[in-house]
Amino acid sequence: MKLISWNVNGIRASAKKGFFDTLKKLDPDVISLQETKAQDDQVREVLFGNTDYHFYSNSAVKKGYSGTAILTKKEPLDVKSDIGIEEHDQEGRVLAAEYDNFWLVDVYVPNSGQELKRLNYRNSWDRDFLAYLKNLETKKPVILCGDLNVAHQPIDIARPEANYNKTAGYTQVEIDGMDNYTGAGFMDTFRHLYPEKVKYSWWSFRANARAKNIGWRIDYFLVSESLKKNVISADILPEIHGSDHCPVTLEIQL
Repeated sequence: MKLISWNVNGIRASAKKGFFDTLKKLDPDVISLQETKAQDDQVREVLFGNTDYHFYSNSAVKKGYSGTAILTKKEPLDVKSDIGIEEHDQEGRVLAAEYDNFWLVDVYVPNSGQELKRLNYRNSWDRDFLAYLKNLETKKPVILCGDLNVAHQPIDIARPEANYNKTAGYTQVEIDGMDNYTGAGFMDTFRHLYPEKVKYSWWSFRANARAKNIGWRIDYFLVSESLKKNVISADILPEIHGSDHCPVTLEIQL
């Protein structure tokens, strides 16, 4: 299976920037989207008639904010929204599709915000979301993908010293949260295959950051340890435009 994850920074905007051409070119079995910034009916309006994929979405209560969607060639056995904790289930951040041999979980992890105002909330999110993943894993292995809003290691961020403990996405609290995922048996597929490769998946719109490749790797595919042997390839596609993020990919034999 060829899987793609992409924070599109607005599905309606992305559709006007060549999303469907990119989808046709990449031809994934499943593509998971984050930050759709649309209600479910608006996501349907964008996708219906423009793709042969089955599609599912989870929108935030707040309009034009957050949101996730999954487009899949094969119809899942089941699709579930949210993690069952009201505090975390207002922003459309989690969508899980069940297949024969695994769960695919699409996530848009909360950003800790300017001046780290949501860092404490982010810490509780990471704890509760990990518990949710481990519960799913009792039934089937998990493939987790999405914008995790953290650069895990210094190699994952262009300017680690300037951002450490100052900028959302690169605080020790968030790094510890990511350590907890990997420590609990969820393998970072790209870093497993490429321990020393520098490649980023997000760039600020400011200061011409993308052209200068001043970026962060904050978009991931993590898999249950039991799927480690099934991973064929993982990649990041900075040549694909249309968002401040680029797609990340996973090929897996299942």
